[in-house]
Amino acid sequence: MTPIEQNTVVTAKADERIKQVGFLTHMMRRPELGAVAGLVLVVAFFFLTADRSMFSLSGVMTIMAPASQLGILAIAASLLMIGGEFDLSIGSMVAFSGLIFGAALTNFGQPLWISIIITMLLAAAMGAVNGQIVIRTRLPSFIVTLAFLFILRGLTLVGLKWATGGSTQLRGIEEVVGDGPLKGAFSGVAFQPLFNWLAQHDLIEKFDNGVPKVTGVPVSVLWFIGIAVVATWVLLRTRTGNWIFAVGGDPNAARNSGVPVDRVKTGLFALTACAAALVAIITVLDAGSTDARRGFQKEFEAIIAAVIGGSLLTGGYGSAIGAFFGAIIFGLVSIGLTYTQFDSDWFQVFLGSMLLLAVLFNNFIRRKVTGER
Repeated sequence: MTPIEQNTVVTAKADERIKQVGFLTHMMRRPELGAVAGLVLVVAFFFLTADRSMFSLSGVMTIMAPASQLGILAIAASLLMIGGEFDLSIGSMVAFSGLIFGAALTNFGQPLWISIIITMLLAAAMGAVNGQIVIRTRLPSFIVTLAFLFILRGLTLVGLKWATGGSTQLRGIEEVVGDGPLKGAFSGVAFQPLFNWLAQHDLIEKFDNGVPKVTGVPVSVLWFIGIAVVATWVLLRTRTGNWIFAVGGDPNAARNSGVPVDRVKTGLFALTACAAALVAIITVLDAGSTDARRGFQKEFEAIIAAVIGGSLLTGGYGSAIGAFFGAIIFGLVSIGLTYTQFDSDWFQVFLGSMLLLAVLFNNFIRRKVTGER
C-alpha cells in the first residue's frame, strides 16, 4: 500500500469517528425515548377515553402527587441500576425510616430538624451496609436486598409495637411538629399566594367562595423535579456520572481505569436509601402518622418506572429523566383509570404490559446502538 493510500485510509477512519449523526439517530440512542413515546401514547389514550376533568389543573395535581413520591424512588433506583445493582429493600426502607422519624419526634421528643438528620443518617448507613455486603460477599444485590426487604419490614413492625405499646400505627406526629418553614419544605403545598392570585383573576378554577380548587403545588412535586434535574446533570455532566456508567457497564475495566468501583456502588446504595427516607419524611408529615405498611411494594413500582424510563437490567445504560417520565406514566395509569369507565383492576395488567414492552424496546435500542445481533 502506497503512502497516499495509507493516508486515505487514515482520513476515512478519522472521518468515521467525527461524522455527525442525524437527529433521528441521536434521538434513537437516548434511553428515555421509550418513556417519552409511552407517555404520549398514555396521554392520547386517556384523552380519548377519560373524563375531561382529568386534564384540569386539579386532575393534573391529583396525578402528580403519587407520581412524584414514586418518582423520587425511581430516580434513585435508576441510578443504582445504571451502576449495575438492584435494591429491593427500598419500599421497606420507607416504612423503617418512617418509624425512625416518627419515634424521634414523639418518643424521644427531638425537634424536627434533628429528627430529619437522624433519619437520613441512619438510612444512609443501612444503605451502605447493603452495598458493603454485596461488594464483600459478591452475592447478587437481588438476594442481599431481598433479605433486607424482610429484615426492615420486620424491624418496623417490632419498632412500632414498642413505640406505641402494641399498635402498628404511630400517630400524633402533626401535633408534635406544629407549623414552621422547615415543615413547609417537606409537607403541604407551595406557591399558595400565586394560586390565590390566579383564582382572583379567574385564571384557574375556584369555588363559589373564591377559594381556588387547587391551592398550590404539592411540595413532593418540587422535590421530584429538583431531584430529576440534579440527577440528570450528575449523570451527563460530571465525572461521577461517568463513573456510574462505567461501573455498570464493565466494573473490571472501570477498576483497571482507576474508577473507585466499590465506593461508587456503596454511595449509590446509600443514595437509594436516602431517597426512601425522604419519601418517608414527606408522607409522614403529610399524613401526621406512620404505619407498618408504608412503602409496601414500592420497590417493584420504582424498578418498573426505572425500566420504563430506559434503564437496562444489565446495567451501564439508563436515564434519570427517563425514570421521571416513567413515574409520571405510572401516576397517569393508576389515577387515570378512575376517570374512565374501565375497571381499576386493569391497572396491573396495563402496568405489566408496559414493563414488558419497555424491556423489549430497550433491548432493541441497545442492539441498534451497540451493533449487537
